[in-house]
Amino acid sequence: MRELVEHIVMGIVDDPTAVEVSEVEHARGKVVRVRVAPEDVGKVIGRNGRVARAVRILARAAARRRGRDAVMVEIEGG
Repeated sequence: MRELVEHIVMGIVDDPTAVEVSEVEHARGKVVRVRVAPEDVGKVIGRNGRVARAVRILARAAARRRGRDAVMVEIEGG
């Protein structure tokens, strides 16, 4: 899941070198944390959160297809 989310986010942002993606185990499944440059946060979240929602939907669909637990995507500016 980390690779998929990283690929999507790197295609959205202006500064792909600032993208950091990590995967952490959580009680309810995996959490994919995405950190981007402060000026790219708005692009990754999108208007009314539409882009972020789409990234989350794609990650969940890919996880289900692989028979894995739930995946949550968190977006941070840094």
